[in-house]
Amino acid sequence: MKSRLIQLACALLAASAPLALAVCSARAEGLAVDLALVLAVDVSYSMDPDEQELQRQGFIEAFRSQVVQDAVRKGILGRIAVTYLEWSSVNDQKVIVPWMIVDGGEGAGEFAERLAQAPTRRAARTSISGAIDFSLRLLGKSGVEAARQVIDISGDGANNQGRPVTAARDEAVARGITINGLPIMLKAPGYFDIEHLDRYYRDCVIGGPGAFMVPAREREQFVQAIRTKIIREIAAGPGSLVHRVQTETTRANCLEGEQMWQDRFSR
Repeated sequence: MKSRLIQLACALLAASAPLALAVCSARAEGLAVDLALVLAVDVSYSMDPDEQELQRQGFIEAFRSQVVQDAVRKGILGRIAVTYLEWSSVNDQKVIVPWMIVDGGEGAGEFAERLAQAPTRRAARTSISGAIDFSLRLLGKSGVEAARQVIDISGDGANNQGRPVTAARDEAVARGITINGLPIMLKAPGYFDIEHLDRYYRDCVIGGPGAFMVPAREREQFVQAIRTKIIREIAAGPGSLVHRVQTETTRANCLEGEQMWQDRFSR
């Protein structure tokens, strides 16, 4: 009931002040939620426009789906806080949908609609560490009391700018935050791409209680991969064990992206 009253007040306020909804949504101070979720998506130039469209549509359809809405309702409190941001370089992160309280069909539908109305963009470089650091600051400003805090990173390349991705990951994990991943592997690796992006995400990006990744290897499975990941993030309980994402023992080079960039421009 409290969540419904907050959303109604925000909607009435937003009718007379367009910016008020964003501020109000982000200021549900002290409201307890099952999960505070940052959806951080890659918009670097390595992402083709059709890949960007698939990525955006995947999140839209996920929040419109009945299974995701049911997963939210089945939580202990039956509501989550979620925000959506796009990232590329170490200094380029843009919040597309500010913090919102989602407590079922109406809230999830509103989140999806606001995301659908926002234009897509592309930008230079790939700084996963910058995305994690920015997401960490966003979580600190959510204004909610969350049983769990999760940063959801999706992208098609390795970190090649900013501090090492492991340093950012380890700082977030030390604060009790979980980082999950969606490595996008829809096309053959190009010049700045690495061959085993799933291995890189496993060893260098994800971490924390219950951390996992869902690789997207086929366009036909992309939307389902996002939906599966969102459901797992919503339904996971605090203190769950870290899931093994692969059985192979070969470890990724967590500085591979930086080394590839340096090799390219030091010639």
